[in-house]
Amino acid sequence: MITPSQPHSLRIFALALFLLVTDAQAMENPPLAMGQMVYVPVYSSVLYGNVNERGQAKEILLSAMLSVRNTDPVHGMTIQSVTYYDTHGTRLREYLNQPKALKPMGSADFFVEYRERSGGTGANFVVTWRAERPINQPIMETVHLFSWGAQSQSFISRGQVIRPAQENESPIKQP
Repeated sequence: MITPSQPHSLRIFALALFLLVTDAQAMENPPLAMGQMVYVPVYSSVLYGNVNERGQAKEILLSAMLSVRNTDPVHGMTIQSVTYYDTHGTRLREYLNQPKALKPMGSADFFVEYRERSGGTGANFVVTWRAERPINQPIMETVHLFSWGAQSQSFISRGQVIRPAQENESPIKQP
């Protein structure tokens, strides 16, 4: 252990060594996966302003684009399902009729229209994907946008893995 009585240069060397080890750990490759189920938040609308006399806030409708990006430069992946749920967890629709292959570094987009109100403030996508071998985990984000004249709002929501994908898995079944 380095103490305050030791030379200043030795303390600086120890700090530099600590930072080098910490930096090397941060640069380690992220874990590989062969498939996952990913939850991606979607905001079909957002509330804003003050509540009115009925206790309701104003609402802005948003369009949303889900982007699924294969980050593996060598191996492809397959999107098994893209299911859209509303605020209450009710399944609204499945975006894929059949699995969709993504080449290395490829991407796919899925769109929720501006006029689509049924999702609400707590809507979400659940995306299930697989690969034949362990690959870099894909990035999944929704880009939300409102644009009217000179005004616009946009923001991004990042997906969260909720579990590894199971063999022959289909979208979540409603109880």
